[in-house]
Amino acid sequence: MKLLLFGKGGQVGWELQRSLAVLGELVALEAGDADFAEPEALAGVVRDVRPDAIVNAAAHTAVDRAEAEPARAQALNAEAPGVLARESAAIGAWLVHYGTDYVFDGSGSEPRDETAPTAPLSVYGRTKLDGEERIRASGCRHLILRTSWVYGARGGNFARTMVKLAGEHERLPVVADQIGAPTGAELIADVTAHALRVSMERPNLAGTYHVAAAGETSRHGYASFVVEWARAHGLPVRVQALDPVPSSAWPSAARRPLNSRLDTRKLQACFDLVLPPWQHGVARMLAEAFA
Repeated sequence: MKLLLFGKGGQVGWELQRSLAVLGELVALEAGDADFAEPEALAGVVRDVRPDAIVNAAAHTAVDRAEAEPARAQALNAEAPGVLARESAAIGAWLVHYGTDYVFDGSGSEPRDETAPTAPLSVYGRTKLDGEERIRASGCRHLILRTSWVYGARGGNFARTMVKLAGEHERLPVVADQIGAPTGAELIADVTAHALRVSMERPNLAGTYHVAAAGETSRHGYASFVVEWARAHGLPVRVQALDPVPSSAWPSAARRPLNSRLDTRKLQACFDLVLPPWQHGVARMLAEAFA
């Protein structure tokens, strides 16, 4: 089997290079190898490689910046996936694409399942939803894996930032009204490889799934866990208090959903998976990052 991976340098893409390698020949491309800002150029790449499966881990993920550059966000998050879907359908390849909780409005307190109504609040959310819809309309065999609060040991993330700030300040304000589950890039990559392998044997499993670590927490709870881990493992921690504040205390260009809970029961049932608690992955990432 031949697989074509776009976005190998991102947090999820980096882990996918490991998880997908066991499935067959992997052609992994960086952002500079294929110009997502010119989506039609991607068609030539797909036609040259002729993969059995395409995994698209490339996207415009700078949520606030997308508000100022909607055309670029549209090209990367909607038009490019649409081209990949069209080309996948033409050659009979599978397409794996990553969605986001930002397709929802974040109201209420119940986890959203795959059938919940969408109502994105931002350019990022709207363009990501457009990308999903283009994939479904193409008729290609696909897996759309929606996830949220993604982190990785490689590169910057919320946890690393909190460890740094906890060593510099005695008090820190942290948003307490955004609820979700921190989900590791490593977990997403492993789920991807498993789901793709099973789906290629059982094509009826094509569709949209939610992927997130088990449990839930606020940004404040996430930060508290990280700071306590840092203190317990001898890292320099100066902070004495994490002050819970509302999202309104941190104005931003793009609105964030307050409720990022994703119902993952469909994924677990269809692919016979158990998703671990978010604390397990965060602790492992911290140990790797600060060992």
